[in-house]
Amino acid sequence: MSNTPSAAFADTKAHYDLLDGLRGVAALMVIWYHIFEGYAFAGDTMITTFNHGYLAVDFFFILSGFVIGYAYDDRWGKSLTMKNFFKRRLIRLHPMVIMGAVLGAITFCIQGSVQWDGTHIGISMVMLSLLCTIFFIPAMPGVGYEVRGNGEMFPLNGPCWSLFFEYIGNILYALFIRRLSNRALTVLVILLGVALALFAIFDVSGYGNIGVGWTLDGVNFAGGLLRMLFPFSVGMLMSRNFKPIKLRGAFWICTIVLIALFAVPYLEGAEPICTNGLYEAFCIIIAFPALVWMGASGTTTDKKSTKICKFLGDISYPIYVIHYPFMYLFYAWLIKNQLFTLEQTWQVALCVYAWNILLAYLCLKWYDEPIRKYLAKRFLKKK
Repeated sequence: MSNTPSAAFADTKAHYDLLDGLRGVAALMVIWYHIFEGYAFAGDTMITTFNHGYLAVDFFFILSGFVIGYAYDDRWGKSLTMKNFFKRRLIRLHPMVIMGAVLGAITFCIQGSVQWDGTHIGISMVMLSLLCTIFFIPAMPGVGYEVRGNGEMFPLNGPCWSLFFEYIGNILYALFIRRLSNRALTVLVILLGVALALFAIFDVSGYGNIGVGWTLDGVNFAGGLLRMLFPFSVGMLMSRNFKPIKLRGAFWICTIVLIALFAVPYLEGAEPICTNGLYEAFCIIIAFPALVWMGASGTTTDKKSTKICKFLGDISYPIYVIHYPFMYLFYAWLIKNQLFTLEQTWQVALCVYAWNILLAYLCLKWYDEPIRKYLAKRFLKKK
């Protein structure tokens, strides 16, 4: 998954509190999706609850494009250089990438340093995998430091694949996309939208869904790039042309709709088109942009709503980055004990859920914010 933090460091610009809140809602739903992924993994079945939770990645990419375009588009050549932009993005994103990698290595060792098939992995390969994750060097399927043995790009912390594509998106934005006129960007968005729709509707991956990008085989890399480029670009186009609409209760309306979209079960049918792919295309191309527009239009009208949105926004990125190492432990426990349902394990599932929220908050306050404050002071202040 990809959950890129808001570009709130735009210094003097107004802040979209509701978008922060929606990002947090989606991040919390990702945890539930991965919990139910564990039951499917243990029982070798399909995910049956929050079945479309993987689409949170695409929602995050739209948010990312919107807030980055809003924060930076009018600053190039004035107060912002390319070097400064990349510094800002690294300072905002990478400290938690490192934390997630370290937690991944620790939990892998706790699990016994074994692949899913039981093969033991030497500590040297674990350390090499840790080093590669810290420097964002993806693992090819089958190499020695692909320590879990199921082809993940970042085997110590699987969801980092989406951040890998996020970095690519940031690079393309700085080098190319930001220079496009509105008309050129619109043409790019239309072409990417058509390509994404065809990829999903005709099930190019063969998965029956668009959940690609997590490994480095050809179709996954191409699909992951497409999953990032369309929503990222459409978010940027929206930020350039945004005009708020009048909408009361935008946060709660968007939250309910977002959860409902994630909760839709897998849609059967592959001929003549993939029915599930059609639904995915609808979500990414139509529903998610509409929700971002609605969320950006709304405002928090009371202190309670403001605090909720701020809290959700604050923990959204940390919780996305640190939760999956503990999911690996949860999955291994389910497999070992042959447990396949929430009814059997709800107490443990709730503990896993609560633990990830607590740890994300502690990482935010005791690690991420202090580190970013230090790095910003060290590398971003004018001499």
